[in-house]
Amino acid sequence: MSGPVTSNGMFADFETAAEPAADEIEARAGLVLALRGRGIGDRTLLSAIERVPRRLFLSARLHRLAYDDAQLPIECGQVVSAPSQVARIAQTLQLKPDHSVLEIGTGSGYQAAVLAHLAGRVETIDRYKTLCTLAAQRLAALKLDNVSVHHEDGLLGLKSRAPFDRIILTGAVTEIPEVLYSQLAPAGMIIAPVGPAGSPQVLTRVRRTPTADVADQIGEVRVVSLMPGLAQVL
Repeated sequence: MSGPVTSNGMFADFETAAEPAADEIEARAGLVLALRGRGIGDRTLLSAIERVPRRLFLSARLHRLAYDDAQLPIECGQVVSAPSQVARIAQTLQLKPDHSVLEIGTGSGYQAAVLAHLAGRVETIDRYKTLCTLAAQRLAALKLDNVSVHHEDGLLGLKSRAPFDRIILTGAVTEIPEVLYSQLAPAGMIIAPVGPAGSPQVLTRVRRTPTADVADQIGEVRVVSLMPGLAQVL
């Protein structure tokens, strides 16, 4: 089964996006201050992160850790990226309100929610049906109608919605698939962790120019590898 996932899935009992309590407002502000201290200076980006309730993308037992700058476990044995990693990627890609973005590896949907405040359109793909369903519900609860969630093989991209100004791979690949370059708009960018599983990877940005694709090494990361195909369970 593949295709867009609506918010009418089978997991309807997750916590809804209520007005934040005073302690959560304080925690979000503290996270923003911490990100500033780590070199994230884009005010629009920091505002987007402050607006997204990260607790909504976590199980109840992890809510107390929602605004720590840490990678945390989610369903299907996956993880949600640390806010500093999400911010680093978004700042590197210089997102604009008219950009179309393809995210490969939806996970909890947290990064897609942040991207939705920065770009005009976000298409996000995951191989796990469970993750797609939960992410679609969370994004719908936040009324982020410029995001679409797709249960597809992300390593094939999303040709039907191409071209994209920005393509983001949330998991590692040994090399960026050629099919993704074919879905990149002129002057577009791809960012991906490149390297083998089980060891640090190089976060690599590829910029499309009129004469060539130019690669820059942004830094070192350690993430799980992206897998081809659709998951047979979950």
